[in-house]
Parts: sequence; structure tokens; C-alpha cells
Amino acid sequence: MENRLQYLDKNLQNQSSALLQEIARNREETSNNARLTREEQNQSLQRFNDSVLVQMAEISKLQRNQLDIFSGQMNHLTQTTEQKVELLRKTVENQLQHLQQDNAQKLEQMRITVDEKLTSTLEQRLGESFKLVSERLEMVYKGLGEMQTLASGVGDLKKVLTNVKTRGIWGEVELGNLLEQVLTPEQYALNVATKHGSNDRVEFAIRIPAKDSNDSIVWLPIDAKFPLEDYERLIDAQDQADLPLIEETGKALENRIKAEAKSIHTKYIDPPYTTDFGILFLPIEGLYAEVLRRPGLFDQIQRDLKVIITGPTTLAALLNSLQMGFRTLAIEKHSSEVWNLLGAVKTEFGKFVEILEKTQKKLQEASNSIETAAKKSRTIQRKLKTVQTLPNEESVLLLESASDTKE
Repeated sequence: MENRLQYLDKNLQNQSSALLQEIARNREETSNNARLTREEQNQSLQRFNDSVLVQMAEISKLQRNQLDIFSGQMNHLTQTTEQKVELLRKTVENQLQHLQQDNAQKLEQMRITVDEKLTSTLEQRLGESFKLVSERLEMVYKGLGEMQTLASGVGDLKKVLTNVKTRGIWGEVELGNLLEQVLTPEQYALNVATKHGSNDRVEFAIRIPAKDSNDSIVWLPIDAKFPLEDYERLIDAQDQADLPLIEETGKALENRIKAEAKSIHTKYIDPPYTTDFGILFLPIEGLYAEVLRRPGLFDQIQRDLKVIITGPTTLAALLNSLQMGFRTLAIEKHSSEVWNLLGAVKTEFGKFVEILEKTQKKLQEASNSIETAAKKSRTIQRKLKTVQTLPNEESVLLLESASDTKE
């Protein structure tokens, strides 16, 4: 075993020395190849450098020749251009001088013509302007007169709106117009004492017929209120964007509306002589919209005071609904009469059917008689076929003589 290991060690040493020799030879060959490659590259670069230098020299020479040619052409072109520019300058100067002379002459002619036309046109326009100004001044005077009339009308309207009594009358007039347009005169009344035992009279009250009786009625009180001062103070505060003042004036308007509703509830509502609610009419939509805008005000008044707040539009709708209710109630009241009338019609219709049946029998008998007579006439006609027919004139004479003989 030891001999075998020595043999392997010896072989390994021999192979290592052979490998080192082979590596040395490869290194030497690689070095030689690299040296040869560098020499060839240097030679190639030298040849390429020489070739580039030769080509650059040729290109430089060619460019120099082309620049000389271009310089000569530019000099010639410059001279030619200068000559043409000089010629053009002289031509332009001559034409400008001629044009200036023509323009001066034409301007002089135009000035003379324009002066003449301006004078005539100015005189004409001034005359027309004075006439137009006179007409406009007259229209202005008329407009001022109309404005004065309008101002006086506005002043009268302001007096009406600022005066509590006349403002109330205006609200009553508008309420009366609405009632007159929708209801009949029998369906409402003016200045009615709706509360039993009280002398307080409501402006308008609607007659609502009772279902259980033909004669008894229930009053629906309607009163017009127009708290314009509180509403105007609120509008002014809103225009000024003053929040504390808006809150204060809004509260004042709410209190005023509540007071008016309480007055209606206390003075005019008295069931069963009246309905269990009344109507407060505000004659302008803006005021009504402001009341609706106040949180909970409308519902509180309707719930606690049994008063419904309305504006012109809502009152018209409410009156139309009441009118439809009146018609329905009238139909219900007359329903028994309608049933009696229908019963009478049914009885008469039965008699009419019997008469029709009898008439039908008579017509059938007459039809049978006519049919029998037609059969007999056809039989007589067949039997008379052998008899000679007389002319019309002879037959007439014969029939007349026969009638005379019979007489």
C-alpha cells in the first residue's frame, strides 16, 4: 500500500511539473500574440491617420477653392444689388414726388368739397337736432307731468298703506273681491256676529249648511289683517343685514300675528254656531310667505288657537274647495228628491211600455189587413186580365158618368 501511495505521489509530481511547463509555454505564446497584435494595431492606426490627414488636406483645399468662388460670386451679387437698389431708390423718389403732388392737389379738392358738404350737412343736422331736442323736451315735460301724477298716486297709496284704518279697508276689499269671485252672494255674509251673545262682528263669514237640517247653518269666520309696519321693519332689517335687529323685528311680527289670531279665536269662534276654526287673511303674498318661513308659527297658531293663516292664493284654493263641498252637500240633500223622481219615471216608463205593446199589436193588425187587401187586389187584377183596357180619357168620363148616375 505504501508503494502504491509513493507511486501516486510521483505521478502527481510529474503531472504538476508538466502542467507548469505547459502554463509557461502558454504565457509566452500569449505574450507574443499580444505584442504582435499591438504592433499590427499601431501600424493600422498609423496608416489610418496618414489617410485621414491626406483626405483632410484635400477637403481643405477643395473648401478653400469653393470659398474663393463663393466670395467672388458674393462680390458680384453685392455690386449688382447695390446698383439695383440705387436704381429703385431713384425710381421710388420720383414716384413719391409725383404722388405727393397728386395727393396735395386731391387733398385741396377734397378739402373744398368737404367744407361745402360739412357746411350744408352741419346746417341740416343742427336743424334736425334742434327739432329733435325740442320734441324730446316736450316729451320730457309730458313725462315729468306723468311722474308728478304717479308721485301723487304713490303718495296716496303710501297714505293708504300707512293709515291703519284705510289699510284695513284695503284688506277687506281684497278679501271681498276673492269671496265675490269664487262664492255666490248667498254663500257668505258681511259684518256677522258669529259668537252667541256677543256684539263683535267679523268682516266676512261663510254660510256652511248643516247636514242634519235644511235650514240651520254654521258660520266660518274670515278676518283680514294687515300688520304692515312690523313687516316693513323686518324687511328693512334684512336689507341692512343686521342680525340682532332681524331677530327682534321677526319676533315682533310673530307676536303681532299671534295677537291677531288670538283676537279671531276669542271674538268670532263659537261652536256649534260656528266652525271650530277661523281664517286669518293676509292680503299680500310676501307677508304670508314670511309667516310661513317663521319656524313652527303656522302650526302653533292652527293647533292652539284654531286659526288658519292664508294668503290670496291659498284662500282662493280654500274657497274653491269649499265651493265643491257646497255642491256635494247640495247633491246629498236633494238625493231623496232624485230617487222619488226616478221612481216616478220608472212608473211612467212601465205605462209607456204597455202603450208601446198595444200600439205594436194595432200596427200588426193593420199590417195584416193591408196584406189581406193586397192579396185580394192581386186576385181581382188576375181576373180582370181578359177585360179590355180603355184609354185614360174614356175611363175618366165613364167613371164620372157612373158617379153622377149614382148620385
